[in-house]
Amino acid sequence: MSSALDLFARVVATVGDAAIAWRRLRGPVGPQALGPQPQIPAARPQGRIPTLKMPTAQGWAPGQTPRAAAGLKVQAYASGLRHPRWLQVLPDGRVAVAEALSRPGPPGSLFDLAMVSTMKRAGAVGESPDRITLLTDADGDGVAERRDVLLDRAAGLRQPFGMALIGDTFYVGNTDGVVAYPWVPGATRLDGPGRPLCSFKPGGHWTRSLLASPDGQRLYIGVGSLSNIGDEGLAAEEGRACIWQLDLASGQARPWAEGLRNPVGLAWEPHTGALWTVVNERDGLGDETPPDYLTSVREGGFYGWPYCYWGRTVDDRVPQDAARVARALTPDYALGGHTASLGLCWVPGGTLPGFAQDGMVIGQHGSWNRSTLSGYQVIHVPFADGRPCGAPRQILGGFLAEDESVSYGRPVGVALAADGALLVADDVGDVIWRVSAA
Repeated sequence: MSSALDLFARVVATVGDAAIAWRRLRGPVGPQALGPQPQIPAARPQGRIPTLKMPTAQGWAPGQTPRAAAGLKVQAYASGLRHPRWLQVLPDGRVAVAEALSRPGPPGSLFDLAMVSTMKRAGAVGESPDRITLLTDADGDGVAERRDVLLDRAAGLRQPFGMALIGDTFYVGNTDGVVAYPWVPGATRLDGPGRPLCSFKPGGHWTRSLLASPDGQRLYIGVGSLSNIGDEGLAAEEGRACIWQLDLASGQARPWAEGLRNPVGLAWEPHTGALWTVVNERDGLGDETPPDYLTSVREGGFYGWPYCYWGRTVDDRVPQDAARVARALTPDYALGGHTASLGLCWVPGGTLPGFAQDGMVIGQHGSWNRSTLSGYQVIHVPFADGRPCGAPRQILGGFLAEDESVSYGRPVGVALAADGALLVADDVGDVIWRVSAA
């Protein structure tokens, strides 16, 4: 039965490839929708034959690395991991790495079947390792020579993603909720099952990123939507497409901002104290429509999903709510269509040679719902006076073959190491890359 479904899915994917060719005949792909005032093409709903394109996951050959910007070098900080997604640098300089993977859901529509087949080929779905590995570079040579399993499935991990260490407690964002573990300085293993703090519906956009407030009193949690545009009804989306706030003293959790289809990376802008996030927008409206984005987030703010995008551009595929549309906020900075911008961290100016301005570093995992691939890189967006102030610049590239047939890796989480180097989780290459001065 499984092989028959796979064959059926490949047939549907082939039809999707033909749809890509047809859409290209209708006109060239325009420039990327970037910056605070992007030029976003009019929607072209793809209907029942989606644009479905992803490269085959190949991995890196021995000695092969991504391509670093001028003045920088890149080396493998740790390799041989299993789908590393997210990073947490601990106060003692060790690095915790969450290893997890999307699990394919039950067979659904033709689109679902084709998408799962494509995602499998791209290394994006499968059996999740459900593990957090602790990496130690004791001699400071930029390579972690020791690794320990800090937590695993036996300790209660279920698709772990976000992590935070506050005082004597280590917090983990599982797909179905946040759990807390007692922390002992220097520990190499934490015993489970962990203390549950709040719960979320699993499935769909499964990642649960965590960010501690500067005073350590609260956690902010990214919870993505179940579906593309509320396909299973808005009741199924209750509590999703939000950033939640968890008060650690009272244990009370509440949606803090809404209408964010899939907010993944979270970071503080230190000069204004604003919370920023990167959001993956909806699919099925065209190569650049709408763009993924980087935005500051207001408490109580509503950012449009699923009714509208980029402010108040209505998505006609969705039953409308005029009152919600009227209060939708416009994001701050477009990142291009379907770049799958996931990783986010603040990097002070001058931390990396050649990047003199403060800014946000973003790991772009790469597209699947457009005819020409986008993302598959790590970029820097410069900031001034608490706002983005210029064009993005590439820090790491070379994750994708020039003919777009294979990917050597796909960047996800980004974090600054204790020594100021930039760490990048690559979940196809199974590597943590370290970027530093050449």
